[in-house]
Amino acid sequence: MNQRFSRNILFAAACLCLAGSALAEINAKFAVTLPEKSHQGQGVARFVELVAQKSNGNIKIKPFYNAALGNDVQVTSSLQGGTIEFTVPQTTTLTGMVRQFEVLDYPFLFDSEQEAEAVLDGAIGKALLATLPAKGLVGLGFWENGFFNFTNSKHPITRLEDFQGLKLRAVQAKISQESVKALGANPVPLAVPELYTALETKTVDGQGTPTAVIAALKLNEAQKYLSNTRHAYGAFIPLVSKKFWDKLSEADRKILLDAALEARTYQRQVARAQARSAQDAMAAKGLIVNEVAAGERARMRQKMKPVWAMFDPEVGPALVKDVAAEIAKVRGK
Repeated sequence: MNQRFSRNILFAAACLCLAGSALAEINAKFAVTLPEKSHQGQGVARFVELVAQKSNGNIKIKPFYNAALGNDVQVTSSLQGGTIEFTVPQTTTLTGMVRQFEVLDYPFLFDSEQEAEAVLDGAIGKALLATLPAKGLVGLGFWENGFFNFTNSKHPITRLEDFQGLKLRAVQAKISQESVKALGANPVPLAVPELYTALETKTVDGQGTPTAVIAALKLNEAQKYLSNTRHAYGAFIPLVSKKFWDKLSEADRKILLDAALEARTYQRQVARAQARSAQDAMAAKGLIVNEVAAGERARMRQKMKPVWAMFDPEVGPALVKDVAAEIAKVRGK
């Protein structure tokens, strides 16, 4: 009788273990704005692959590309509500809830990718990420969108005066709109999914995004000129819903953090390679490309100083000073 009882106990325990294993499988959705072959999309694909490897297939993440689940603002809100688990918007999306992120959108702030990395991957980046859990989000680091350049259907932009009168798409954030105004153009706030149609119908004359994104969204089909203004640097931020994050074990959280870090290195390499190849490919299809002289970029930067001053109080003078100090270190090497 005791032996039968023992066997029953062992059998029940084995069933519970099997049930526990089945319940331990984690399924999640990853909302992605850009196409799968974009630098953003490839970074997400690499992240998903790494998570699957590191979790032995236990964490299954399904990407939804081409803004299938909504634009960045909508999806970020869904993460806060816990209905979507992952997304990777540009940091600009977060400025409405955490003003400090606006410092990354200061026009003509960075001159090189190395300057951006020094800020994003160091103490300043960590401090920015630390603000997010209170907003229902967890940040896994920073990926690269790249330097922004303007396209338009009217004429090349070779000097500051060429912005006058242009209707340019602005990101749905005040600093983007104020930057366009300061250059002498008219800002038109639009989300990414609306951009191609707006350019095609001439609702706007042009827009400013990284070269690889211009190619990924095929915006060159509705534009004639690409001017390498390098007027802003865009960073993506892989985000996790805190409601989802709080349910994970420490081991699973470490898997996600490690995978995001590994994917970052890969994604940045892809972003930089795509920026080079995208410009060549679009030029071959008829897009007229021009460089902007350093002196003209300096004039444009000078026009941005009032914009910086406008946002310094809400960003925080101490943070602005710290960012400038990190950039100065890189420039001094």
